[in-house]
Amino acid sequence: MRLPLLAALLSCSLATPSLAGGLESMTEAERTAFRAEVKAYLIENPEVLVEAMNVLQDRQAQADQVTDKQLVIDHKADLFADQASWVGGNPDGDITMVEFMDYRCGYCRKAYQEVEDLVKADGNIRLVLKEYPILGDDSVTSSRFAIAVLQLHGNDAYKKAHDALITLRGAPDVETLGRLATDLGFEAKPVLDKMASPEVSAVIAANQELGNKMAISGTPTFVIDSQMLRGYVPLDGMQQIVASERKS
Repeated sequence: MRLPLLAALLSCSLATPSLAGGLESMTEAERTAFRAEVKAYLIENPEVLVEAMNVLQDRQAQADQVTDKQLVIDHKADLFADQASWVGGNPDGDITMVEFMDYRCGYCRKAYQEVEDLVKADGNIRLVLKEYPILGDDSVTSSRFAIAVLQLHGNDAYKKAHDALITLRGAPDVETLGRLATDLGFEAKPVLDKMASPEVSAVIAANQELGNKMAISGTPTFVIDSQMLRGYVPLDGMQQIVASERKS
């Protein structure tokens, strides 16, 4: 760890005009001695490296936030006005929260109840769920089932299917999904047949294309008005972000 960091620091030093000029005026022996002193100093004071890394990480985080905000602006229509995605919460809410989720994702399951609690307690959040199956065939199968239910039976039916799938234990095989459709009050065969339809495939493809454009590589990923949150965020963190978006 130390040698790459030291090399980076020395490279930065050489790139600084005033210091570079001074080094160029040194003899080879003087330059060697100078670099040895820098190395010795850093070894004796490793906290300097920690401070430098913290500054670098802060700057990178700030740059990432700027990039993510621009991504939200660039893809605002696909994020917030997508006619193929389920919309819940308060349809007229002053804050729109979009979640890219995968039913087989442990952190999506962890976030599930907290998102429910946030939307219910707040009362003024419009929630958009985007099926984003990235964790294998079972993820895709679950998303196909949920989208098929939405397209055949509407928003309320989708919510029931979503709630069941996010808490489902075991594989979403044909038998399990057929039984789930029946439990939800639907004929199983039309739902199972619909899962393989072009209309269902188109929704998944569109969400994956949007996710690729926004560099979304993991779930859950949230967009809360202008902010993108890459990964699980506890309830209190989401509440703070919602509050800050209302003030902005």
